[in-house]
Amino acid sequence: MDAGLFLADLEAKPDALDALAGRLDDGDPFEGLAGRLTDGRLDRVVFLGMGSSRYAAGVAAQRLRAAGVDAVAEYASAALATPPGPRTAAVVVSATGGSVETLDALARHRGRSFVVALTNRPGSPVTEGADLVVPMLAGEERGGVACRTFQHTLALLLTLAAGPGAVAGLVRRAAQASADLLERRREWLADAVTLLDGPDGVYTIAPAERLSSAEQSALMFREGPRRQADACETGDWAHVDVYLTKTRDYRAVLFPGSRYDAQAMEWIKLRGSRVLAVGGEVEGQEAAVRYLHDDDQDVALLTETLVPELVAATLWGRAAP
Repeated sequence: MDAGLFLADLEAKPDALDALAGRLDDGDPFEGLAGRLTDGRLDRVVFLGMGSSRYAAGVAAQRLRAAGVDAVAEYASAALATPPGPRTAAVVVSATGGSVETLDALARHRGRSFVVALTNRPGSPVTEGADLVVPMLAGEERGGVACRTFQHTLALLLTLAAGPGAVAGLVRRAAQASADLLERRREWLADAVTLLDGPDGVYTIAPAERLSSAEQSALMFREGPRRQADACETGDWAHVDVYLTKTRDYRAVLFPGSRYDAQAMEWIKLRGSRVLAVGGEVEGQEAAVRYLHDDDQDVALLTETLVPELVAATLWGRAAP
């Protein structure tokens, strides 16, 4: 893992997204799965992964359920899990293709379910015996941190509910939004780093529909600069994380868009905590980072983690020997 190479990986996001959009223009990467769901040969989808893979899968499963598809995202490490079966699609997600927990979960489904392997390394162990292999097309992440692969996983999984045509346009807008953040970072990054560089860690808050943004962002602070970080869903925040504002120097990244933003901010204002809003404005924020197309919640889903990723890269670079 390397802070400088991680930053380079982040700077490559717009070009990688544009390339992915071109691939989606060419057709549906999940055609073999989508057809079986449409014609009734399959009636259940279970996503299996760990870490960033599971974060992205959770959003995809929620989208599919909203569209009427029986879908769930599970820890690949779970001992009690959805059983395999001929009418079940197991979508196994692993950027490296070698996560031991994911390979163990795959073994339960191989030959018994319709297995889809979504990976950044075609030919890796996770593809063995798969009925369909979907490349992430994120390129090599030389920094050793899953950042582009997380983004590409989200984009590709969104095609299961929305179709590749709609998602190709979305991915292009996310590429433009990412480029806008990168090009204007001199305007906002130093202040964001100062705001979030506190003694008690960083907290990340997002609506349920974009919970992966909070989860991925917290992971970036833990994985790179090794800072304490925790993710929370916005509505749930008032039930589980609000207590920390009373005793800690509480500093948070808030991704607006929940009907419960105001509820969280009421407590945050009352207790003098500090919030960086990303992609919108909320009453009581200390600062906000806006970007191109941030009024589109789907663009936000694919883009907004770049802000805490760049903050984490900066803090990591300062700590590197």
